[in-house]
Amino acid sequence: MTSHVGRLYALAGALLGFFLVWALVASHPWRSASGDPRLQALVQRERRLRADAALVRQVTARRELEYRQALAARRELAVRRSRIAAGRTEIASQQAAAARAAVSAAAPAPQPSVRVVTLPPLTITRTS
Repeated sequence: MTSHVGRLYALAGALLGFFLVWALVASHPWRSASGDPRLQALVQRERRLRADAALVRQVTARRELEYRQALAARRELAVRRSRIAAGRTEIASQQAAAARAAVSAAAPAPQPSVRVVTLPPLTITRTS
């Protein structure tokens, strides 16, 4: 080959062939279609995490239900206790009022312990 143009075409074809073979080898066509084992492990981990999250949601929902039931019971007990306390307070105030009425009816009215003092009128003298 004495033609320079022919040599350039041969070199360009060889480079093109080299890069095509390189791309073919880099694509790994002999690997199985199952995929990357790291990706499979990641998918399995995601499944486990989703199952754990579902279990956590169930446990949380059950605990919330138990808490709300216990809270309702505590509030009902507090209402009952306040009603009982109000009844006791009312009865005690009625008994105290009855006792005061009995004491005041039996005892004579006490004399006032205050003395009224009358002062002479104020006289003002001027000195000029």
